[in-house]
Amino acid sequence: MLVKEWMAKSPLVIEENTSIIKATQLMKENKIRRIPVVKDGRLVGIVTDRDLKDATPSKTTTLDMHELYYLLSEIKVKDIMTSNPITLRETDSVERAAAIMLKDKISGLPVANDDNEVVGIITQTDILKVMISISGIYHSPIQIAVELEDKSGALHELLVAMREEGARIVSVLTSKENVPEGFREVYIRIQDMKDNEIDRLKDNIGKKYKILYLIKEDMSEVPKA
Repeated sequence: MLVKEWMAKSPLVIEENTSIIKATQLMKENKIRRIPVVKDGRLVGIVTDRDLKDATPSKTTTLDMHELYYLLSEIKVKDIMTSNPITLRETDSVERAAAIMLKDKISGLPVANDDNEVVGIITQTDILKVMISISGIYHSPIQIAVELEDKSGALHELLVAMREEGARIVSVLTSKENVPEGFREVYIRIQDMKDNEIDRLKDNIGKKYKILYLIKEDMSEVPKA
C-alpha cells in the first residue's frame, strides 16, 4: 500500500513568517495537530501543537494582556518549528512511513514531491486505518492463527486445506516476530461459519498444523470509524 492512497491530500500549510497566534488559531479551527511550514511554496519545516504550547508563556506569567499579545505576535513559526523535517514521497509504502514514525516517535509526516512542495500528510491515525483495512475485521468475525513452517509452498497448502473445509478467506497476515527459528505465524480471517463448521475446521486443520487460537468476535462490538 502506497502513502498516496492513504494520506490527507493538499493539506493546510503556512508560511514561515506566520505568527504563532495565527498558527494556533488555524490548528483549532481545522482540528489538526501539525502544519507543514513553507517558504516560497517549498517545505522548510513542520510545527506541532506541542511546539506552540511550549512557546506560549504559562498562565503564571506576569505579563499583562497587551504585553502577552505583542510577544506572541512577534514569535514566528520559523522560530519554533522543526526545520528540514523527515519527509515521504507519494510512492513510499505505508509500512515505511509506520517504521519511521515508530523509530523517531513522530505522529505525522509531510509528503512532498520532487520540487519539495507539500502534496499531503500522513498520520498515525491514517496508519491505523490501513492496519484495520488490511486486517479485514470489518468483513469477517473469525480469525485463526497458525504456526507455520517457513518454507516454500507452506502457506499455499494451508490455504488450500482451509478452503477444502469450506472456509472463505478474507485476509492473510504473517509475522516472523517472536517465533521459533524456521517458522512464522499466519493470521487468517475467514467469512462467518456455523459453530459446527468452525469446530470441524479447527479439528481437521489442527491435525496437521499447530493452531495458536481461533476466535469469533462479536461484530456489533467492533466500532467503525
